[in-house]
Amino acid sequence: MTQYRELKKTLYGLLVIVLLASGASAAVALLVGVIFALAFGNPFLARTRVLSQKLLQISVVGLGAGMDLLVVGKTGLSGVGYTAIMIVLTMGFGTLLGRILKTQRDTSLLISVGTAICGGSAIAAAAAAIKAKSEEVSVALAIVFILNALALFIFPPIGHALDFTQMQFGFWSALAVHDTSSVVGTAMQYGPEALLTGTTVKLARALWIVPLTIFISSTRDSKAPVKIPWFILGFIFMAALFTWMPGIQFVGNNIAAISRTLLVLTLFFIGSNLSRDTIKSVGIKPFLQGVVLWICVSVSTAIAIKTGFLKV
Repeated sequence: MTQYRELKKTLYGLLVIVLLASGASAAVALLVGVIFALAFGNPFLARTRVLSQKLLQISVVGLGAGMDLLVVGKTGLSGVGYTAIMIVLTMGFGTLLGRILKTQRDTSLLISVGTAICGGSAIAAAAAAIKAKSEEVSVALAIVFILNALALFIFPPIGHALDFTQMQFGFWSALAVHDTSSVVGTAMQYGPEALLTGTTVKLARALWIVPLTIFISSTRDSKAPVKIPWFILGFIFMAALFTWMPGIQFVGNNIAAISRTLLVLTLFFIGSNLSRDTIKSVGIKPFLQGVVLWICVSVSTAIAIKTGFLKV
């Protein structure tokens, strides 16, 4: 038994080395992590759960080093109005859908929040505000994880089929994909402009965690502390630093390149964090709510971009 555990640890380490050395894409890294987790189980589960969150934040901050702050500001502001509308509509439709399907109230709320804003981070913040049970949080996170994984593989081909420009695809990914890691990983496959747009709009969307969590806390009479995504400020700082100091831009480009590699490693860790028990915990009604809600958000956003209602 001990030898088997050591063998799993060795194989896990070798996979990390191969993925980084081969320049694997974010989607491949996530898939390899999922396959390993389901086949053998993650031998470093407690560590990678913590490390994946830290690496994601570091990666996002580092990506800012390769971006122009003026472009970042313009891009972020251009989607604010539509983002606000989508959050309200998603929360409203998610609540209605939960009632129709008779999904447990808190589970329904967590799924809606995760879809409306930024997946796992929003779910964690809302869960603290409503004091959700661990099994309710696990179900919502599992659903978001599965849909994030699907997005990494199906969004780029759909974007090409719809003939989206890189900027259009970046907007679509930022508004329709749940987690920041998956938005960045998906947009990165489409091109550098898609990456810039997707990351910027997604981070602007993630800021809505704060007012929404405050609102939820007030409706539940909760005094839970609001978690502010400080890494977003780090992203803006890095973009500002290398925009206003163009003489060291080559340093910023190198930092951004390292951050993209770290993101690949992050997605491998995230994939390997999946467990069979987590999958088993997802009931048909919550899963159906998550899928229907995600499809509605994805399709409506794509139509808005394609028809010019959302000018990108």
